[in-house]
Amino acid sequence: MICLRYLKKNNYILVKPNQIITFRMYLVSVIPLILYNVLIVYCGCSVITIVASDGIEVTLKNGKLKGEMIDLVTGDGEYYSFKGIPYAQPPIGQLRFKAPLPVKNWEGVRNATQHGSVCPQVEILSNIFVPGNEDCLFINVYSPNIKPETLLPVIVFIHGGGYRSGSGNDASYGPDFLVRKNMVAVTLNYRVDALGFLSLGTEDVPGNAGLKDQVLALKWVQNNIHVFGGDRNRVTIMGQSAGSASVALHVSSPMSKGLFQRAIAMSGAPISDWGVPLEPERRAFTLGKQLGFETRDSKQLLSFLQNVTSDKLVNTAPYVLSFEEYSNNVLRMYPFVPVVEKCGGKNRFLTYDITKKVDHINKADILFGYANQETASAIEILISVLIPSYNKYPELFVPRKLFADLGQDHILGLADEIRDYYFGNKTVDVNSIIEFVTYGNNAAFVYDIINYFTKLPVVENTVRYGYQFSSMSSRNLFTKPAIQYGINGAGHFEELDYLFDRKSSKLNSDRGSEEFRLIEQITTLFTNFAKYGNPTPDSSFGITWPKYDTKSRKYVDIGSNLTVLTVNDNDNVRFWDSIYEKANSLLNQN
Repeated sequence: MICLRYLKKNNYILVKPNQIITFRMYLVSVIPLILYNVLIVYCGCSVITIVASDGIEVTLKNGKLKGEMIDLVTGDGEYYSFKGIPYAQPPIGQLRFKAPLPVKNWEGVRNATQHGSVCPQVEILSNIFVPGNEDCLFINVYSPNIKPETLLPVIVFIHGGGYRSGSGNDASYGPDFLVRKNMVAVTLNYRVDALGFLSLGTEDVPGNAGLKDQVLALKWVQNNIHVFGGDRNRVTIMGQSAGSASVALHVSSPMSKGLFQRAIAMSGAPISDWGVPLEPERRAFTLGKQLGFETRDSKQLLSFLQNVTSDKLVNTAPYVLSFEEYSNNVLRMYPFVPVVEKCGGKNRFLTYDITKKVDHINKADILFGYANQETASAIEILISVLIPSYNKYPELFVPRKLFADLGQDHILGLADEIRDYYFGNKTVDVNSIIEFVTYGNNAAFVYDIINYFTKLPVVENTVRYGYQFSSMSSRNLFTKPAIQYGINGAGHFEELDYLFDRKSSKLNSDRGSEEFRLIEQITTLFTNFAKYGNPTPDSSFGITWPKYDTKSRKYVDIGSNLTVLTVNDNDNVRFWDSIYEKANSLLNQN
């Protein structure tokens, strides 16, 4: 006879051999007790521990974890939650700026019901300092079923934030909508700003520590995700903004080979102006000088920077050229971003200039896209900071990556052409904010995304799909201030609030609402891609999503409904094609 015993209450259900516990028996006898007790199933000599409100216990290679069950925000189920799991040793002291090391084993049962510390940062839009802690390399795992009959597909999400802020915490990335689709969802922290992307160009500190954090997290997934019911052979990496550019870099990096099978890149590409480095090694020495330590010796500089407090290494302004005083902005450039690694041999994440060469090493199906009003999310910054600067310094209209190649002789001519295309005879001021947003959408996001993923070679037996996100509802928080200026659509970040439940905002997700219909639409499309390599594997959406190819360049607009469009009808893309063709022609003349 099997005895199901509830500790603390000392209540029992006696079950005869081969007897099935009916659902009614379970409701009557078990549910009232489960909130307070630990269920232990005794069968012969074997013991299987299933813990309810006191915590769900699992065993990893590095030690034991205690997680918990959490109700879905939609009210139609629950999921297993394990937060704040360390995947690397704390990157502190002599490990600061360096590639991460695998986490060491721990003793006892580690509490995994709270998030770990976020990495030190200044939030990119609010400009709020978040001190965090350098011991911040944590991963969070959420699963609908940790003992499924068949292991479940996995989505690993990489947050954005311009490589300078963000975390995987559920304040922004609650997993509810993804786990409802029978997916295991994983979020993570990685080092940001100088702590994650400073480069000395040396063997010790070649750069890209934050990207190598992501690689180690993906290796952790390969080694551990089965414990949470996930299939290591069905992993999709998904990222937004700088996280999207990171996803694209993982597709190309030899360090990431074999760690995933599919990739979803949302609103970012490695060639976007804000993600392209400028004199990274010189910038590191300028940072030292800014902090009061001037040297030409990289070892001395490293020793100094490893001993300053972390708050001095975030939101810095180590400019190496005078024009950076006015050109560093949310559309153009950040000081610490991915770099080409000059040293490190096989341990290099990025080995070539991504702006000059687009290569594809790792086999992966790809879904890529952008929001239709990307820069409307920063409408207040555009009006108060960017418009005055662009009106005063028209060369800002030219993508920064063209500056180094063309020089000042040709820049102003291109700037005039870009300004005339978007503004005509209008003055660049608040009254032309619609035109400025359209310019910003294409100059900072849309064109580079389309250009990068169009040129990225297609590996045999893989597929590619493109999308534009334009859904609107009360969940579009970031573009609300733009509505008063006549700008409607989805802005940067806003597709995330349909894929994740932002716990800090308590947005409407009632199952009878329009918001929920839109949530269902995009989560079904994206998880279909993760599961089947096709966003519309059946006829349920009433369309067949076309594969993206370099000739037709068809993609799908994800709005109130789904609409098939083609890049070839986009006048802005054709315009930017002509600008880059002209720039290349001028470069060849030089």
